[in-house]
Amino acid sequence: MPTLKLVILGSGPAGLTAAIYAGRANLAPIVLAGPQPGGQLSETTAVDNYPGFPAGVQGPDLMRAMHLQAKRFGATIINHEVTGVNFQSQPFSLVTPEKEYHGQAAIIATGASARWLGLPNEHRLRGHGVSACATCDGFFFRGKEVVVIGGGDSAMAEAIFLTKFCTKVTVLVLLEQLNASKIMAAQARANPKIEWRWQVQVTDIIGDNAVTGVKLKNLLTKEIETFSTAGVFLAIGRAPNTKIFSDQIELTPTGYIKVHDHVLTSRPGVFVAGDVADQRYWQAVTAAGWGCMAAIEAEKYLSVNH
Repeated sequence: MPTLKLVILGSGPAGLTAAIYAGRANLAPIVLAGPQPGGQLSETTAVDNYPGFPAGVQGPDLMRAMHLQAKRFGATIINHEVTGVNFQSQPFSLVTPEKEYHGQAAIIATGASARWLGLPNEHRLRGHGVSACATCDGFFFRGKEVVVIGGGDSAMAEAIFLTKFCTKVTVLVLLEQLNASKIMAAQARANPKIEWRWQVQVTDIIGDNAVTGVKLKNLLTKEIETFSTAGVFLAIGRAPNTKIFSDQIELTPTGYIKVHDHVLTSRPGVFVAGDVADQRYWQAVTAAGWGCMAAIEAEKYLSVNH
């Protein structure tokens, strides 16, 4: 296969926005969609906070529109998953089970995956009361009672945010104390809408078409109880999809791609966009912005070096 100008890894908002901009710059990008074409939004129902959709939009519909827009400007989107890369020499090599691709530049937009508990009904009820993003879905639980699973800073932030909409937020903590920072723990403890359950383990999520409760195991007494709730928000961390890059580019201690000057990585010609480097926001709109910046920088790099 001939050497490509630009290969984009990932097809979420960051990857497809990069493809739109790169296509408009006549770079004829190839997008290797990865194991989840469309990214996490492909499994999200209503998206109400993406600009330009006053009535909201379904996650899969938004990603389908981005896909078509990228193709309109000359991007080729292929449902291949990159399983290995070589960024040590030019052209870069990107290996998939189907074939090997070679590119003069690359944009990594492989995203991050929320950590899940692996419970029987967890996947089935995603978008129907189970969420890993309070900012995305909290609005839908206005006037309801929900639970947050976790004891770190992200769990405290999710719980505090949810009190804007919910009548009560119960934080389910596996340990006997929080591992959140003192300031975040203090803010959560001071909120009158937040209640606490300590040393409990969620063993299942209950509901047919929507969440109605969770099963809790008391780690001290070993007793199992059913706890009623309209929503389950998991806040047990996110894992960036960077395993195949660990010996190719610089990563942070937590496994995210280390960013140099907005979208640059430690390897010239390799750029980064979205949640694979974003440890703070995790929003579709910010990922799209990163995709725009990465494509612009890739075009500048290619105009000078190739």
